[in-house]
Amino acid sequence: MKAAGKYILIVALAAGLGLVVYFKVFVPKHTFAIIHPNSGQLNVTVQGIGNVNALNVYSITAQTGGKILQILTDEGRWVKKGDLLIVMDGVDLSQQLETAKSDRTKAEYEVKALQGELRNQEAQKALLQLTYKRYKKLVKQGFVTQAEYDKALADRQGIQAAIAATRSRIESSQAAVVSASKRVDALQEKIDRLQVYSPTDGYVITKEAEVSQYVLPSSPILKIVDPASLWVEVKIDERISAEVKTSQEASIILRSQPDRPYRGLVKRIDAMTDPVTLERTVNVVFETLPKPFFINEQARVIIAVRQYDNVVKIPLAAVVQRNGKTGVWIMKNGRAHFSVLKTIATNDSEMAIAEGDLNTSIIIPDKHKKGLSEGMRIYQ
Repeated sequence: MKAAGKYILIVALAAGLGLVVYFKVFVPKHTFAIIHPNSGQLNVTVQGIGNVNALNVYSITAQTGGKILQILTDEGRWVKKGDLLIVMDGVDLSQQLETAKSDRTKAEYEVKALQGELRNQEAQKALLQLTYKRYKKLVKQGFVTQAEYDKALADRQGIQAAIAATRSRIESSQAAVVSASKRVDALQEKIDRLQVYSPTDGYVITKEAEVSQYVLPSSPILKIVDPASLWVEVKIDERISAEVKTSQEASIILRSQPDRPYRGLVKRIDAMTDPVTLERTVNVVFETLPKPFFINEQARVIIAVRQYDNVVKIPLAAVVQRNGKTGVWIMKNGRAHFSVLKTIATNDSEMAIAEGDLNTSIIIPDKHKKGLSEGMRIYQ
């Protein structure tokens, strides 16, 4: 009786242990997540990593060397076209300009005075010419002496010489007016160059000099980006770059804003491939400008190269390779069966298939569970 009790106890323990192994080990190892295909749109994408840049970056320079008096903006600020950005020290240019203007005015007055004098001389010449002609007749008739005739001749010749001299002085004064005007214009241009204005609406990305600093002509002081030309220069492997076309839609994910994708558009594709990295540069513009933005910031770009509508889709996590064939494990009557797929297209997360029943139960393989095999028992 005691022996029978022991056998019963052993059997009970073995049965209990078997049940524990079955429910705690066997069943969990054979329990898999089950999904069903879904229908909808599949976008095939090409991805690449690049940096934010711009087609139009303006280097704002000093047009004349000297000391910087004012810089009226700073990095990270927006400016409008025509805004005053920089004021340079003109030293004594203003005084030189006033002197040149005074010289021009003086020369202009001299021209006017000489032209008045010339008119008087022309009037005298006309009178002396009449006198000369009259004396010329009278001397032949003996009514005037030779001396009186000679004086009339000399007076006529003298006024002609005076007129010629006055005209020369007028030309000289007019030349002085032109010279002074050119000097005024040159000095005014120099003064105008002391003030530098923004050539465009834009965003100041760098400030390369400070107030009171001495700079040479054409030395860069500010850099301004035209926001309309902002884009991402993304590198695409040449093996997949052929699918990328201009005007394709894209998603831009900035490193500083990983949870906020920006819509973009493929603007330009470089004609040359980098011989070292075997990549092509694709320029993708922003549809909506990020504010603020940072030149050279890293960005991930996802370009939609093809689109399939109303297709049956399954996640790539369910797709496996078996005996050189692509397929999925499906569950029928509680058991696993391998089903070969006819693939239309794939992207980073899904696959579109040519044929598929939306009610099919697809098994998601799990490397931590028992490996799937044909006819294997499956639990959900």
